[in-house]
Amino acid sequence: MFHKILIANRGEIALRIIRACKELGIKTVAVHSDVDSEALHVKLADESVCIGPAISAASYLNMQAIVSAAEVTDAEAIHPGYGFLSENAEFAEICANCGITFIGPTAENMRLMGDKISARQTVIEAGVPILPGTTEGVGSVEEAKKVAAEIGYPVIIKATAGGGGRGMKVVHSPGSLGNAFAAARSEAQAGFGNPDVYIEKFCERPRHVEIQILADKHGNVIHLGERDCSIQRRHQKLIEEAPCPVLSPALRKRMGECAVAAAKSVNYSSVGTMEFLLDADNNFYFMEMNTRVQVEHPVTEMVTGVDIIKEQIRSAAGLPLRFKQSDIKITGHAIEVRVNAEDPVKFTPFPGKIDGYHTPGGLGVRVDSAVYDQYTVLPHYDSMIAKLIVHAETREEAIKRMARALDEYIIEGIKTTIPFHQRVMSNKEFMEGAVDTGFIERLVF
Repeated sequence: MFHKILIANRGEIALRIIRACKELGIKTVAVHSDVDSEALHVKLADESVCIGPAISAASYLNMQAIVSAAEVTDAEAIHPGYGFLSENAEFAEICANCGITFIGPTAENMRLMGDKISARQTVIEAGVPILPGTTEGVGSVEEAKKVAAEIGYPVIIKATAGGGGRGMKVVHSPGSLGNAFAAARSEAQAGFGNPDVYIEKFCERPRHVEIQILADKHGNVIHLGERDCSIQRRHQKLIEEAPCPVLSPALRKRMGECAVAAAKSVNYSSVGTMEFLLDADNNFYFMEMNTRVQVEHPVTEMVTGVDIIKEQIRSAAGLPLRFKQSDIKITGHAIEVRVNAEDPVKFTPFPGKIDGYHTPGGLGVRVDSAVYDQYTVLPHYDSMIAKLIVHAETREEAIKRMARALDEYIIEGIKTTIPFHQRVMSNKEFMEGAVDTGFIERLVF
């Protein structure tokens, strides 16, 4: 096991990793920008190193500064959390070349599964269903029109290296394909430095269901069931829950087996998530793989009792999984809401000083956050400031518990998305589990 780990991240995920390390008896090193010196992860780590100014490119994305910080503090491994450098294959290679363990998959795995075209090709070979579409890049409008005519409208154009909805355009008719194709390529180039796009059949009103996997370096791969992440705005997840309200045990088993088969086919050896679209007829289709820990991992932890961060660290250290698939049991229901420092109507960032802070408590309530009273939410980084997670015996009880916890959560001085989540918890369609990825855009709150 590692003696010391450097955490190349900030906010709640850095604090989450510190807690896991403390329970494993591992020393921690926090890195921070100059404006983050009062951050909670800096205060609670065993050591800290300033790695640059506020702008992420000069600090949290500064690979040379982060590796140097690991070397001067004698950290044996680097945990990247999520975001920032967590899916950067070049960074994983630099770590390996410097004799530092990157806590995550190999650079080869990240490149293979990070590119959506190669990922589609890989899962097809593993027997995983995908939506009709191309398994190669589409280079011209003429080719795009030919593909769209073959698979039928509506279609969706996606950036091969994309994420977060950038480089993604839905097309309902031939007349709008040309502009959409050009816009998708332009966004892909600007956002990812790669203009390549592919086309697939657009699945209307699907659920977004993902399977959490654990894998070690000894060829063992298991899954921890699914999460329903259908409550989204502009392809950004807002609420997640486990298990999915509409999945039968048989469908869960099939999806889990597909996720495990895909991971095994590339010799995957870390935590990861296989993301699927689930249509109204309960047909599922591979969408992409996230080769890192997910923001929403706590809902899986709550229903399985498995500490995903600890397992990720153990895997990186070369230790075998402590669980077999038969050991994993789904108990009760968990819901997570992302509390963002944003206007709850416009969803625009609302940084500033927190002048009054009280977290909810009670049975089955968990708050993952790195903010505190008098803390200043900075404008330089992501607006998510907390994750509120609840667990109960049934989904109905979990919704009631979440509503109660949201009522107790007090954050003064800034606007947050708590009022939005309160409205969702009382929404009839949500309470009935009748949601899909268009839920937010379709409803007026």
